[in-house]
Amino acid sequence: MNPSISAEGATPHKRTLHPILMMLGILVMAMSLTYLLDAGQFARNGKLVEPGSYQAIDKHNDLLTLFSLSTPASSVERAYPATAVSLLRAIPDGLTKTSALIFMVMFVGGMFEVFKRTGALDAGLDRLVHASRGNLYVLGPLLITVIGLGSTFLGLMSEYLVLLPIVLALGERLKISPLLSLSMLAFGAKLGYVASVSNPIVLPVAQGIASVPLFSGAGLRLVVFVLAIVMAVAYFLYRLRGSGYAIITEVQAVPRLAGVHKAVLLVIAAATLVLVWAAPEFKWHNGELSAFYIALAMVIAMVGRLGAREAADAFVQGMKGMMLAALLIGLAATIELVLQRSMVLDTVIVKLASLVEGQSRAVVGSGIMLIEAVLDLLVPSTSGKAAISMPILAPIAHLSGLSGQTCVLAFLLGNGIMGIINPSSGLTLAFLAISRVGYGQWVRFALPLVLALSVMAVVVVTIAAEIGY
Repeated sequence: MNPSISAEGATPHKRTLHPILMMLGILVMAMSLTYLLDAGQFARNGKLVEPGSYQAIDKHNDLLTLFSLSTPASSVERAYPATAVSLLRAIPDGLTKTSALIFMVMFVGGMFEVFKRTGALDAGLDRLVHASRGNLYVLGPLLITVIGLGSTFLGLMSEYLVLLPIVLALGERLKISPLLSLSMLAFGAKLGYVASVSNPIVLPVAQGIASVPLFSGAGLRLVVFVLAIVMAVAYFLYRLRGSGYAIITEVQAVPRLAGVHKAVLLVIAAATLVLVWAAPEFKWHNGELSAFYIALAMVIAMVGRLGAREAADAFVQGMKGMMLAALLIGLAATIELVLQRSMVLDTVIVKLASLVEGQSRAVVGSGIMLIEAVLDLLVPSTSGKAAISMPILAPIAHLSGLSGQTCVLAFLLGNGIMGIINPSSGLTLAFLAISRVGYGQWVRFALPLVLALSVMAVVVVTIAAEIGY
């Protein structure tokens, strides 16, 4: 990235807290909760908790436990808080738990470096900038909208990691900061999940628990999606204008694309279409996606006429570049493990749910959003969060007169809006690590939009509660 770019903060400040240290700090906070909260557990039917089944568990709550070298595992008879040793032991377990996603992220990096070595990326970007005069007032909104559509209709999220290096390279070519470049992809991807019009990853779990027909109620969610994207585009254009960016007025001639570059770019375009179609159609998960990116790297190397040794070196180099992002994903998963093993995660859910119990419909709707935003810090997985919280919140919503459909909408809004700046989201931190954008920079940049979206969400949920959506 161009270190000379100062607008919007192109390069993280040297004193910015390292993301690994930030995640370790969050882990220490999670460990402190295992001492501050009572232990308890819901009975479970598979991954779903059973409402009304919460039972308190006796807990050995001695601060000296913190320094114990061997703490017994918690059980239904007795729970134990986390120790320094168990905290460290949970880190490799978190990496193991998310190993499929970690390897997928690293393979994305390897594939992209092979693509870059062919020269097709630079040649293609030159042609794009030449044809569009680098007009980000058009390219930016288009990119945010298209990415948002893929996210809200198809549930794409981690798949966008493959596009991030390309978007960053485009931003560098047009002399905007990595922060603005990242926002073009992150805003679209995250806001698509906020609405989840037909998201096949989230809706089957959330709507199934709320006992409403699958993919029903899409009309209002589509309105939310449009509102959110319009707000994001307007905010991006405002920050773009304030950054000093100017449309290119004098376009220098660029050579036509070489045949080999055209072939590589066609492979990338075809692979993108295959990914968008096949991932939801065949229910690809991280393992299948990893295999896809390995195969794609091989095809790119052959079409781009890279030697076997050069292609292998490029692939390994690209994987190295994703190491920080991979570690962050594993550390994020560790937070939930620490709370689960000390049996305090269900206690968090009980205490949060008690805040909205017996309240009016509108208050319950807004309360569910707030609860899901808090839980997003502890359980980064959207489907996992639905499995442990919705069985508790849906009956409370029903007793207050709030429909299952509005309950699902509140869940989506609370989870999605918080996800934009969630410091414990491995994928969000991976986006930041790849972009070399500090977390503090990102929060300062995105917070005004998050606050505006939160106000919009409260208004929408209140209206939905009153009209019986």
